[in-house]
Amino acid sequence: MVLLSTMPTIPGYTVKKVLGLVYATNVRTRGMLGKFLSGIRGMTGGKGGAYLTEIDKARDEVLEEIKRKASGMHADAVLSINLEMTEILEGFIVISAYGTAVTIKKEK
Repeated sequence: MVLLSTMPTIPGYTVKKVLGLVYATNVRTRGMLGKFLSGIRGMTGGKGGAYLTEIDKARDEVLEEIKRKASGMHADAVLSINLEMTEILEGFIVISAYGTAVTIKKEK
């Protein structure tokens, strides 16, 4: 199991070895109907639940990809994870994550 943290350290553990950068990216798009329904919900004070669900799925997929890549590097953890979301074209959302893969040891 690979631990993920936005912090530069994990309390109770020391970093044994820095293995390098790991990153992942996911692109999502909304169809025309999704854009229309989200626009209507936005005007009426709704949350646009389907759109938020897609963003959550994309974020989870990016973090799973980070874990998979880190595991392939024989890492125990990924530290200093940064998540970014950008709209590159109307309706195209890019979610990226990166961090530092490390091996760790539990402190005594």
